[in-house]
Amino acid sequence: MAGCVAPRPRWWTTLRFGVEEEYFVVDPFSREVVPRAAAVVRRAGAALGERASTELVAFLAEAKTSPCHDLGKLREQIRAMRAAMAAAAAAEGVRLAATGTPVLGEVVPAPIAAGARYAESLAVYRGLDDEQSICSCHVHVEMPDRERAVQVSNHLRPWLPTLLALTANSPYWAGRDTGHACWRAMAWARWPVAGPPPFFASAAHYDDLVGTLLGCGALLDTGTVFWDVRPSARLPTLEVRLADVAPTTADAAVFAALVRALVRVSSQAVDAGEPAPDPPQEMLRAAYWLAARDGLAGRGVDVCTGRPSGFREQAGDLLAHVLPALGDAGEVTFVTRGVRRLLAGGTGAERQRAAYRRRGRLADVVDAALLRDR
Repeated sequence: MAGCVAPRPRWWTTLRFGVEEEYFVVDPFSREVVPRAAAVVRRAGAALGERASTELVAFLAEAKTSPCHDLGKLREQIRAMRAAMAAAAAAEGVRLAATGTPVLGEVVPAPIAAGARYAESLAVYRGLDDEQSICSCHVHVEMPDRERAVQVSNHLRPWLPTLLALTANSPYWAGRDTGHACWRAMAWARWPVAGPPPFFASAAHYDDLVGTLLGCGALLDTGTVFWDVRPSARLPTLEVRLADVAPTTADAAVFAALVRALVRVSSQAVDAGEPAPDPPQEMLRAAYWLAARDGLAGRGVDVCTGRPSGFREQAGDLLAHVLPALGDAGEVTFVTRGVRRLLAGGTGAERQRAAYRRRGRLADVVDAALLRDR
């Protein structure tokens, strides 16, 4: 009976969330990546403060939103953040491109930014840093504690290949078509602690494994735990970090809303004592590769049953799965339209290839990806 249903805890109904994005700094004439991120970030700091920052590679710039309760406010923050970063780049005589991998330029070895931590990273990871030219989108969702974060992470694991297919935006690498929709995921998969996370029995289990990885030297520090879902090392959040940077503000907001809704539904399952599915890690890796190769157009696999399952169908299943949480937040219309737009008009990867087909010029791909008020 409705009167006997326990009310949801306040933290569940007011989950704040935020977005981090990375962009390539490109020359406006050659459209090649250029190592000018530090100057762009310094200038953007006037508007964004510490929410603008440099990254490991000197032609990557990062920007972050503040935590938001409301999707409308998050969308406005993403739009304003992109506008501020684009204006700072223009003032420095360069541009910013929202692609998951560099379309044009000499990128190997990547120019490593100055700083002791980056120098230490190069000493530990060596050739991996040489090809660390990737731009992603991270969504942080507020959690009441790390135990809840780990349990929710378990429930998210089966949906990660679907999210990867929806957000693919990196078909090109330094002047060539890789044949993949998300080459960033392929580059990222070589790192020792990356990709889909393991299944964790508890936060203590997570901490024990991370401690072992630190002890054996596979991690530089807890900031180099690069699993695609992880409890943040510095914030009270669960961080979902598997997506390419989105082509547009709207695409970024749709992804963020899907992630928060998935976290909410998963948290309900934890409260109800529902066991999380535990698909084999090798099945998750195979599904990742299928999603990265073909994006939404691909024939994937149901990681829990092993049966073939197209990613377009999986996207519909994901939307149906999170619909109750989207309804509670008043986000059904925006997210449903956003997913349908991706299904009809294509992911960022498909749009990049369409831009190339029009004239056979990779410069047009970069131009289509430049940060704008959109």
